Amino acid sequence: MSRSRAYVYPVSESTRDPIVQDGVLGMLIFVIAEVMLFAGFMSGFAIVKSQAPMWPPAGQPRLPLEETAINTAALLLSGVVLFFAQRRFRKKPAAAGLWLLGAMLLGAFFVAFQGVEWAGLLSQGLTVTSSALGSFFYVVIGLHALHAVAAILGLAYAWIRLQRGWLPASVLNTAAVFWYFVVGIWPMLYATMYL
Repeated sequence: MSRSRAYVYPVSESTRDPIVQDGVLGMLIFVIAEVMLFAGFMSGFAIVKSQAPMWPPAGQPRLPLEETAINTAALLLSGVVLFFAQRRFRKKPAAAGLWLLGAMLLGAFFVAFQGVEWAGLLSQGLTVTSSALGSFFYVVIGLHALHAVAAILGLAYAWIRLQRGWLPASVLNTAAVFWYFVVGIWPMLYATMYL
């Protein structure tokens, strides 16, 4: 009878960086789920809108296209500013602070402008219960606004850590993935809900 021998080889720690950081991978999986959520809402809205005899429903205001287009530009610009923040961070981390702050401020402007828009629409009679337009608008755009606030908080967390001198690239990249989702989904929401 032959004996088999088991050999134990020491496992060395890998010094290579992972292809995708753990936090980024987790955020990407979350973003994919959120894309499906928003796609479901947009599909439902498109079906309801296509079956309506007139749109917007009688007695309901039109959504503010021009004002929201300007707000959309601010949100898209925040994505560009964040991109430059990440580039700066790779070369000289301390230089990324102003860029990161700029992205957050543009995002905060977007959310605040949405709040002003909502107040105007509420005063014109568009409520959650006034029509299918109101229901979809406040649920879908409100959900996006909540995502925007959460993403701004993620960027703020990264900014605070940067100011304290200890911001791993993985934290910034994870927050950036979420912000790019918020920025990237908005033009589709704008086209679906406002146009």
